[in-house]
Amino acid sequence: MAEKNGKILVCDDSILARHQLVDIIKSYGDFEVMEAENGERAVECYKFFKPDIVFLDIVMPKKDGITATKEIIEIDPDAKVVMASSIGNKKNLKEALIAGAKEFVQKPIDFSQVTKIIEALLKGGN
Repeated sequence: MAEKNGKILVCDDSILARHQLVDIIKSYGDFEVMEAENGERAVECYKFFKPDIVFLDIVMPKKDGITATKEIIEIDPDAKVVMASSIGNKKNLKEALIAGAKEFVQKPIDFSQVTKIIEALLKGGN
């Protein structure tokens, strides 16, 4: 089993969605969690915070999740980015994976879905 601690960045333009995901993460383990409200801020936070995992929404103002993923991967090719979106379709999934995302989760996100991904990524999966 992976350690249940580390740093996680949660980026979503919906404060409700961010808080829901942060609550799941914090109830799962002792994680330091940083929040960002758009893709532009997520890239800035990644540079400063250097999180172990990043959860990004796809559709956001200023910079979408696909563009933010590409920029984060340019900064750190080993970054563990998880796309989280309510508009999950094959095109979005393909774009997310091409951009460098390791996982893709469909909203509404549930506890077991998030915890399985965190555990797999912290164990060195993907």
